[in-house]
Amino acid sequence: MIEVRPFERRDRVQLARLANAHVAAATPGGSIPISTLLGDLERPLGEELIGPWVTELATFVAVERGRLLGAAHLRRYSGEAGVSKWYREAGEIRWLLCWPDQIDAGRALCERSLGQLVEWGVRIQYADGSLPAPGVYGVPDCWPHVRRLYEQAGFDPAGGQREIILVGHLDQIPPPAEPPVDGLSLRREVGATMGVAFDAVLADEIVGSYEVDDDLTRAGSNLAFSGWADECNHWVREDLRRRGIGAWLLMSAASWLRLGGTSRLMSYVIDGADAEAWVQYYARFGVLPINRTTRGWRRAP
Repeated sequence: MIEVRPFERRDRVQLARLANAHVAAATPGGSIPISTLLGDLERPLGEELIGPWVTELATFVAVERGRLLGAAHLRRYSGEAGVSKWYREAGEIRWLLCWPDQIDAGRALCERSLGQLVEWGVRIQYADGSLPAPGVYGVPDCWPHVRRLYEQAGFDPAGGQREIILVGHLDQIPPPAEPPVDGLSLRREVGATMGVAFDAVLADEIVGSYEVDDDLTRAGSNLAFSGWADECNHWVREDLRRRGIGAWLLMSAASWLRLGGTSRLMSYVIDGADAEAWVQYYARFGVLPINRTTRGWRRAP
């Protein structure tokens, strides 16, 4: 008999095993320490933007004869004016996981989660698969059982988007050559959001930038991602595109990251009309697709 109940600390080892099986399917060698996972259940302090908007949390597990078959983590968001209109008075299944051969446990968890969202009286219900690990968000294609549960529960991703996650080894990226445009220079500075920004400067104006975060361990809280970097921003002024500036910036960043011992780079492409061109662009540097994910699952309560 499957029992769905609130998460208890005694469940932590089995929960970490379940979560890490899903992380490892989405990112090569990925895992989450138990302490990091538990911290995310208690308060999303690592999320500077939406973390303060969370007013209530709930975590449920599905167990049978002492074995943890699945788990779900929920959030309720504030209705205050300072909260984004997308999250205001919203409820979210932040993630819902089960072993693929235990779909009945997943359905029981989904039913209990929907009941909690109704009890909270939220305006709209969201669903996702965001675990505290790089590149694990939305519902990845390697989690077909989770997609099935959300679809059966009436969640629809039509208003969201598909994204392609790419990863490559930095040693496949060549060092930069001379600047591709006369008068162009490179400037390195603290990034606007996180990490380091490599700016292309022409006539004292920034005409392109490549920003990268090289601490995906999050200050040591997730050592499985030591040596990983995450592309945050990559752009070139429209009138200077297709002249090699973007590639020159990427190669400059890769050379800098290698000096610090970084070995892998993660990037992202929106799966739309120009997605194939972007995938081919990154393939030039050995940065290749490892997964596709669907985000933006929602349903009316």
